[in-house]
Amino acid sequence: MKKEQVLKAYADAKEQYAALGVNTDDSIKKLDQIKISLHCWQSDDVGGFETPDAELGGGGIMVTGNYPGKARTIDHLRQDIEKVMSLLPGQQRLNLHAIYGDFKGEKVDRDQIEVKHFQSWIDWAKENKIGLDFNPTCFSHPYANDGFTLSSKNEKHRKFWVEHIKRSRKIATEMGRQLGTPSINNIWIPDGSKDTPVDRNKHRELLKKSLDEIFAEVYPVEYLKDSVECKLFGIGSESMVVGSHEFYLGYAIKNNKLITLDNGHFHPTEQVGDKISSVLLYVDELLLHISRGVRWDSDHVVIFNDEMQFIAQEIVRANALNRVNVALDYFDASINRIGAYIIGTRAAQLSFLFALLEPTVKLKSYEESGNNFERLAWLEVLKTKPFSAVYNYYCLINNVPVSEDYIAEIQQYEKDILSKRK
Repeated sequence: MKKEQVLKAYADAKEQYAALGVNTDDSIKKLDQIKISLHCWQSDDVGGFETPDAELGGGGIMVTGNYPGKARTIDHLRQDIEKVMSLLPGQQRLNLHAIYGDFKGEKVDRDQIEVKHFQSWIDWAKENKIGLDFNPTCFSHPYANDGFTLSSKNEKHRKFWVEHIKRSRKIATEMGRQLGTPSINNIWIPDGSKDTPVDRNKHRELLKKSLDEIFAEVYPVEYLKDSVECKLFGIGSESMVVGSHEFYLGYAIKNNKLITLDNGHFHPTEQVGDKISSVLLYVDELLLHISRGVRWDSDHVVIFNDEMQFIAQEIVRANALNRVNVALDYFDASINRIGAYIIGTRAAQLSFLFALLEPTVKLKSYEESGNNFERLAWLEVLKTKPFSAVYNYYCLINNVPVSEDYIAEIQQYEKDILSKRK
């Protein structure tokens, strides 16, 4: 789009929103404070760099598609992330899994990972002036093949995974210390049963025991934030997931941890947006893993849909932007992977902007006075307001492609870079 078109459209949008009592410049400033943590695993289909051509396994995770251009080295991955960030307004973070260490060809098992294996990532993040988040990797390993890790009745396996996550927390803490921004270490495990188990209680006792051991060492909160992630079911854990929503919510509240809400991890009729105001009454912060489930936790690319709008609206209406951490979590190998990043991140940003452009005070006043017709009417009118013109202006002032202009950029990157990867 031409600069003149963007500026003219923004001037009109600014005037329309001002008539509602909304300052678009202020909304843009608030949007700019939301740093979305990009998931490194979209670039390489959750392969990591432990071994050449690593494949997913032992965790009920499945990536579909084989579109050309997959990142196969750390250099590929960093090149891709830098390209993604160059096409996005605002500042992002990067979310790493433990299998993405810089192991330099050395075989390092999960219970032996150290800060040195991630120092080059820290240095790279410094150069790019971004923060890092971290995740222990409790899948794609022989000790996860039976479907249990931290809740395993095999004590050798359980201790192995406890040690792995202890080391993950130490690495994340060092990331936070060196980069000057807290790193979130998010714990998700695949533990569960395909068919109906008899002894759910024992597995949950073991999970609690493992978490207590993991969190026994306390790190400064200015360097590390601990989060635990729940799930309803997974492939191979359809009948029981040990780390259910009730389990982790109780643990997070009791132990002052973040709770991670992944909007692909619940029943299709549940809405994560509806959970946010309840959870924030009892925990200081929460982490969002934004995905798009189609019929199940299928990790489709995030789009600007009703669910995303609802999540963003609930956060903004609760004045909780400073208490909610936002990360992406999907992996689609059926389309250009760089495009998948851009579509998803821009959709998340647009959702938050849509919420920030809402005249919340006006809507609440209608609600409190029982004027529910007016409330509903204005919610409908807002859907037709020119919020996209505000987002285009946000892209313009950040010197990134406006509207559909990013498509040609990604096509050129595919031609120059991705198509040449073997």
